[in-house]
Amino acid sequence: MADTKSTAASGAASGADLSGLSFEDALAELEKIVRQLEEGGGKLDDAIGAYERGALLKKHCEEKLREARAKVDKISLGPDGSLQTEPAASE
Repeated sequence: MADTKSTAASGAASGADLSGLSFEDALAELEKIVRQLEEGGGKLDDAIGAYERGALLKKHCEEKLREARAKVDKISLGPDGSLQTEPAASE
């Protein structure tokens, strides 16, 4: 089960490398981790590392979805029926 080991070693303790990861890439990696954990057969430490990485990926995906939702929420219908966007609030 070398994939789990490499996944765990590649960033279980570091969430910094997630910042540039797209939603789709993060979700694909999360799905891979879930499959590996469901298969079992690996070492406990590797499984824990993979689980921790999965938790970070889940949080990253949730944030990406929140960002997308905020953008969608800013789209509104104009008086003439056309789509308009409201400027995003400054942070």
